Amino acid sequence: MQVHKTKGIVLRTLKYGDTSIITSVYTEMFGVQSYIVKGVRQSSKTSQGKANYFQPSAILEMEVYHNEQKQLQFIREYQWSYMYQAVLFDVVRHAVAMYVIEMVQHSLKQPEANPELFYLIEDTLKQIDRGSDTLVSNLPLYFTLHLGSELGFQVQGTYSLATPILDLEEGNFTASAPLHPYYMDGQLAQTISQINSIQFYNDLEDLKLNRNIRRQLLHYLQQYVALHIHDFGEMRSVMVLQEVLG
Repeated sequence: MQVHKTKGIVLRTLKYGDTSIITSVYTEMFGVQSYIVKGVRQSSKTSQGKANYFQPSAILEMEVYHNEQKQLQFIREYQWSYMYQAVLFDVVRHAVAMYVIEMVQHSLKQPEANPELFYLIEDTLKQIDRGSDTLVSNLPLYFTLHLGSELGFQVQGTYSLATPILDLEEGNFTASAPLHPYYMDGQLAQTISQINSIQFYNDLEDLKLNRNIRRQLLHYLQQYVALHIHDFGEMRSVMVLQEVLG
């Protein structure tokens, strides 16, 4: 069986047997894959700390065996691709990272690779770790909009006097409210238009939003993604996020 080198972002890890784990990883080369990792939960010196590599949001360099016919793959070697300074210890940053990871879990229904999406997730997690507090607070909104773009339902158009309504079902700005209830207007629509036009993470620092506006925007963006991804499901991390974000 061929060995491949790929980066991976850990999405979920479950205990398996007495000493092993099964981990779901979004890989740069193969998309979402499940790996069995043996012996990482033993109490021996060689195993101590190895389970830490497979916490959700961990960014790894991996050498993996890959067989298209199998649902469970094997990892030959793994090491940190990026070492977090704050994400695993800071309550707010950890909550934002878990939102990103859960959003990816709910959105990706097929295993195929999407390198551009991988880089978006990787870059976002690094920004959560080292960005300013304001940037980190605005990242969930930015990430959700850009995730939609990568998955094929980018918000089209911009907010203006002529197009002041964002139709969430159609994904575009329009002149008048649609007949269904899934739309935004006023400051909320204007803010989404503003975030949608941002090209660089640093520009998020200039976006001053209060807690109530941010909560409403998160709510509407959940609706937006759920309208465009079949069987999207409920996001647990949103409630936590709305509690910890200022």
